[in-house]
Amino acid sequence: MERIDKNVKSPLIRFAGFEDEWERRRLKEGASEIGDGLHGTPKYDDVGDVFFVNGNNLVNGKIVITPETNKVTTDEQSKADKTLDKNTILISINGTIGNLAWYNNEKLMLGKSIAFIKVDGFDKKFIYTFLQTSGVKTYYLNSLTGTTIKNLGLKAIRETPIKVPKLQEQTKIGKFFKEIDHLLTIHQSEYDKLATVKKSLLQKMFPQEGETVPEIRFAGYTVAWEQRPINDLADRYDNLRIPIKESNRVSGRTPYYGSNGIQDYVEGYTHDGEFILVAEDGANDLKNYPVQYVNGRVWVNNHAHVLQSKTQIADNRFLMFAIQQTDIEPFLVGGGRAKLNADAMMKIVLCIPELAEQKPIGKLFQELNALLTIHQRELSKLQKIKKALLQKMFV
Repeated sequence: MERIDKNVKSPLIRFAGFEDEWERRRLKEGASEIGDGLHGTPKYDDVGDVFFVNGNNLVNGKIVITPETNKVTTDEQSKADKTLDKNTILISINGTIGNLAWYNNEKLMLGKSIAFIKVDGFDKKFIYTFLQTSGVKTYYLNSLTGTTIKNLGLKAIRETPIKVPKLQEQTKIGKFFKEIDHLLTIHQSEYDKLATVKKSLLQKMFPQEGETVPEIRFAGYTVAWEQRPINDLADRYDNLRIPIKESNRVSGRTPYYGSNGIQDYVEGYTHDGEFILVAEDGANDLKNYPVQYVNGRVWVNNHAHVLQSKTQIADNRFLMFAIQQTDIEPFLVGGGRAKLNADAMMKIVLCIPELAEQKPIGKLFQELNALLTIHQRELSKLQKIKKALLQKMFV
C-alpha cells in the first residue's frame, strides 16, 4: 500500500545548501493529535454562534460557510473542537476525500467527514503541501473503506508514510508553496470578480421577463427591444456538419466542436466564418446550456447546431449571448440524453434591440469573455507549475 520509493532519499529539485538525505517517518510522528468530528447529528440552533462543518465546507484551503451551513451552541462542541489551534490542518475524509483547509480560529464543530491534524514537530506548511502530493493521494485512495460512500480512516492518516528533510529545509519548502498558493488565490479572486461583473451586466443589459428595455444600456439608444424568433434572426448550417470517427481523426490545428465545446484539434474544417454553436444533445449542464461563438475555421460534429446571424438583422456575438440568457430546458425532448430539435430551436423567441445597439453589447461581452479566458489560462499555467514542483520537490 505504501507508495513512497524506499530507494529515493532526496528530491530532484531542492534549495541550495541542503544535501542531507530525507528521512522516512509516519505522519503521526509529527502531530500532537489526529482525530475526526462528531459521528452523529448535533442539536442545531439558529441563534448559535458555532458553525457545524463537514468535508464540503473545505474549499481551496479555506473553510467556506454557506447559508446552508447549520449552527450550534458552544455546549455542543467537543473538547477537540475547542482545542483546535493555528497548527491545525483540516482534511475531508468521507465522500469527497482529501480536500484541505487551514484552521484560522473559526468557531467550529466538526462533522464526521472532517479529520483534523495538529502538526507538532514537522513544519505545518510543509505538511499541508505534502498532503497534496500524488504519492499521498494514491496512498489514501488505496486505504479507503466502504462501498457506496468511501471513507478514509484515522488509522490510515496516522500511518501516512512520509519522507522529510531537516526542519530548516521543511520550512523553506512550506513557505515557497504557501507563496504559490497565494498567487493562485489572487488569480482565482480576479477571475471570480470578473465573472461576477459579467453575470451582473448580463442581468442588467438584457430586459427582464415581461420588459422591453434593459436596466442599463449604451447612451443614445431609446428604442424598445422586440420579440423575434431565432428563425427570423439566423440561418442554420447543420447540413455541413460531419462527425469524425475516433479511428479516422487526424491531429491538426482546427478546433473540433461537439455539444459542450472543443473536443480535439483536427485537420480540415466544416465551417469557415462567424457562427453560433448550440448544443443539440449531450449537454453537460442544462441550466447553463452550452452556446458558443466561433470565428474562423472549425469542424463541427452532429451534436451541435450551427447558426449564423442574418447580417441585416442580428449580430452574431450579441445573438450568442441572447441565446445564453434563454432558458433552453423547456424546449428539450427526450429522457437521459435530452435533445434540442432544430425546429424547436428556430422557434425560440428572443428579445432583441435594433442592430446598431446589438453590436456594442456583443462586443462588450466578448471582451469580458476574452479577459476571463486570460485569467483562466494564467490559473491553469500556475496550477501546472505547482503540480510539476510537487512531483520534483518531494520524495
